[in-house]
Amino acid sequence: MRAFIDRNSDWLTVFHLPTYAPDLNTQEGIWSLVKREIGNLAAADLTQITRAVKRKLKQIQYRPDVIDGCLAGTSLALGT
Repeated sequence: MRAFIDRNSDWLTVFHLPTYAPDLNTQEGIWSLVKREIGNLAAADLTQITRAVKRKLKQIQYRPDVIDGCLAGTSLALGT
């Protein structure tokens, strides 16, 4: 990969991204809450799972304090 990057550096820009960091990813907190809800679900088909996930996401949508808690857990903040 390094050789390819060096050969094409006239047009190619490479950005090094951090490794996976769930502690900085707000959606990880949301999915954690959803997984708790459906963890013991004995669904007969994908439709039941889909309904359960949508129901939990809808509940979270109306709880901004929960969403704020997921954001606070990352130590990141919204702002300008």
